[in-house]
Amino acid sequence: MWPDRRITDLLEIELPIVQAPMAGAQDAALAAAVSAAGGLGSQPCAMLPADGIRAEVAAIRAATDRPFNLNFFCHAPSDPDADAQAAWKARLGEYYVELGLDPEMEVSAPNRAPFDAAMADLVDELGPPVVSFHFGLPGEELLERVQATGAAVISSATTVAEARWLEDRGVDAIIAQGAEAGGHRGMFLTRAVASQVGTFALVPQVVDAVSVPVIAAGGIADGRGIAAAFALGASAVQVGTAYLLTPEARISDLHRAALAHGNADETALTNVFSGRPARGLVNRVVREVGPLAPEAPPFPTAGGALAPLKAKAEQGGSPDFSSLWSGQAMTLARAEPAATVTRRLAAEAGACLARLAGS
Repeated sequence: MWPDRRITDLLEIELPIVQAPMAGAQDAALAAAVSAAGGLGSQPCAMLPADGIRAEVAAIRAATDRPFNLNFFCHAPSDPDADAQAAWKARLGEYYVELGLDPEMEVSAPNRAPFDAAMADLVDELGPPVVSFHFGLPGEELLERVQATGAAVISSATTVAEARWLEDRGVDAIIAQGAEAGGHRGMFLTRAVASQVGTFALVPQVVDAVSVPVIAAGGIADGRGIAAAFALGASAVQVGTAYLLTPEARISDLHRAALAHGNADETALTNVFSGRPARGLVNRVVREVGPLAPEAPPFPTAGGALAPLKAKAEQGGSPDFSSLWSGQAMTLARAEPAATVTRRLAAEAGACLARLAGS
């Protein structure tokens, strides 16, 4: 029933629904459930060591024999900058005092490892059917190693220029990530956050600019959005926020409650949690320090100074310093199992497409 089967044929999946990889918000359970339901489940790897990735892949394969995706970051690590870290710590100092923490306490930067030779070795060992990248692509030699495994390679673009850049380097499909999407922006050729394009303006322009199939992402959480993406030329959609209320998602009760009561106008692109722009629900630290704080040190180091504040506040039942990642369509999310969400989205989209075809 799908008007464009290039993605379903390429990835050997039944439904043109890709579950967005959400580092820190999921594990293999979500990826396996979506894959088993006929979509493409995705396992984020940027926060995991090699043994952790092996364990997650084993869990996916124990639960389903359907294709799945391993996702990696491709950011260029920044050199340590003690002055930037000190300035950021000073900016947050009043909150340390308020919560009874020592402003001089040692903090450590969170791990967000970019794709490297060791990860290329792991991809060769594990043989995932699909490998996706965020923040561009790895270097030419590393990319060729991934392609040599036979995996389909996809990556995110937030502009037409980024989409063309990805196609020139041989990706099999492009995720057109509109500004509505939750979590980190995949932007890599631009830092212009204010001019990031919305999904339904971006998708048709990317479709017209490249020959490879396009996966629409951002603000898509029901069948109407999927049908609209197909009408604009997409071959599939990537869905993230709609899966955050599933029992398979690994988010806190505070995050679930915030999503359940949030609205589209309560999200913002902010750099306060990691140093790179990411969309989440506005809470106290985003409102008072950001949303885009010039003092925030480079990705991913901003999160280190926030970690003690997050832990202490959450102990008291407050999400004031927590990263509450969410796209703008959170009110469309339902607290259903991931397989149910996947099949419902496909059925809704099919009904919408049938009505459009008959009109």
